[in-house]
Amino acid sequence: MRENGEKEISISAFILRVSRKLRDFFYLSGPAEGKAEPSPMKTTWYCPLDLSTVVEEEEDGVIYTVVVKQQHGGTTGPSSAVTRSQCVKAGTEEKLVLHLLHSFSMGDSSFITIFLSTYRSFTSTERVLDILTDRLEKPPGDSDRSQRRQSFNKAVCTVFRTWLTEYPEDFRSLKEPTRLLRLAPLLPQDSSSAADLRARLLRIAEELSEKALLPDAHRDQSGFTSAPPPPDASKFEPTSVLGFPAPLIAEQLTRIETELFVRLVPYHCLGSLWSQRDKKGREGVCWSVRATVRQFNKLAKAVLASCLCPTKLRSQQRARLLEKWISVAEECRARKNFSSLYAIVSALQSNPIHRLRRTWQETDREAIRRYEELSDIFSEKDNYSQSRELLKEEGTSKFANTDIRLNNRHVNKSSALGTVPYLGIFLTDLTMLDTAVKDRLDNGYINFDKRRREFEVLAQIRLLQSSCKNCVFSTDESFSQWYHSVPTLTEEESYRLSNEIEAPGEPSPRGLTPTVIITQCPDLSRSRTSLPGDSDSLFEFSSPVNNLLSKLTKVILL
Repeated sequence: MRENGEKEISISAFILRVSRKLRDFFYLSGPAEGKAEPSPMKTTWYCPLDLSTVVEEEEDGVIYTVVVKQQHGGTTGPSSAVTRSQCVKAGTEEKLVLHLLHSFSMGDSSFITIFLSTYRSFTSTERVLDILTDRLEKPPGDSDRSQRRQSFNKAVCTVFRTWLTEYPEDFRSLKEPTRLLRLAPLLPQDSSSAADLRARLLRIAEELSEKALLPDAHRDQSGFTSAPPPPDASKFEPTSVLGFPAPLIAEQLTRIETELFVRLVPYHCLGSLWSQRDKKGREGVCWSVRATVRQFNKLAKAVLASCLCPTKLRSQQRARLLEKWISVAEECRARKNFSSLYAIVSALQSNPIHRLRRTWQETDREAIRRYEELSDIFSEKDNYSQSRELLKEEGTSKFANTDIRLNNRHVNKSSALGTVPYLGIFLTDLTMLDTAVKDRLDNGYINFDKRRREFEVLAQIRLLQSSCKNCVFSTDESFSQWYHSVPTLTEEESYRLSNEIEAPGEPSPRGLTPTVIITQCPDLSRSRTSLPGDSDSLFEFSSPVNNLLSKLTKVILL
């Protein structure tokens, strides 16, 4: 009992000492040191209180989410300020378009950016131009110099300057110049900014006129060169890849992927557009995503062809090819080129290579360990959490968070600072979002909150693109010639070559299950047939995952 009493006294004394120190530290009034009876202390804490009230208000054709904030005054006095912002939640097509001209004044500062990124999901460029032009013909205000007219003119210039800068292809894709010729004279007359916009619109209108007169000279709107002729299989030397250093191969692949990623149009990834790409009359939709898919397929097939075409190699020799591609994948990881990394890993996980028991047995154990670590990056666990975490950590960093040896090599030999993601993650998110969230409310209003959520994904793509824009690469002609000479193997050819190397029926020693990022799309329930050279299918070869997919409905692959 005494021992417990002593502990209680000791604790009480400690608390008393701490309270006195805290009192002195915060300059609180109290008894003089040494007095037995402390006098009562009064402590005043200042905490700025931010009170927000969120309500919904519906006006004619539009629903706003209204946020009213009351910021109470600080130490200088009891004064307070009240701010009010209105963000569009849903509305009719016309009201959403007209909100472009009023969004800043209403505190909806992100609306213009979000609208221009996503409007193709619910309307067209022609329709937006028509609504805005109609409004410009009846501007507000009593005179050109009224405050209301000046604010309106400023908003008009902001909208069209942003639109022309970020999405000039919207205007160049118009079928004829009539709308631009109608719009240009209606722009404000009293500012140099408006004059510049007018000149840009008239130049595009002139281009459209020329295109109407000379259509053959303007066929390629995407900016990508036409597809090269099919490679000559007789000139393909599969084992030549062993003569290229892994860092050089990774550098060249990163060059190709970076060029494609920088030119990617983010809104092409929207679920409502990408999921409709196979419909008749939409063959040219999402061309920038298709280009990325084609490169992914080409690299996967290059890995397949180099490992399978030399059927007479001994298992030890073929194992060196697997080790080479594992090293290339590791170098791609160091360069934050996740697209090429996943293409290589996916090819190595495909059935024609996955089943080569003797080849994998001859492969270096350390190389296999590194390969399995790289494969884990694209694990489906927790919705691909590792891939997402890496993009979050390294998206805008200068170097990858990897082995010091690889990073040093990366510093010395590569000028690439950007991150090239595996686009399938974003396509999955946007397709699932498009499927799960309604386009319209029950009253028929367009659900703009859905577009805000889509923009959060598109903004991630744009941020990663910005990290790639200053990358500088040189082209290695020797590797380019080899890469473009790789033949396109069909699924049947891949299996035939694999069976020539090792007879069927022997169990595979590899326990690693291939992973392919997919998302189910109920809107596209028709079955899909993969044809040789199909640019939108991820693989023309089978894997355990593809066998599973054949039992499902239509899926989106990338």
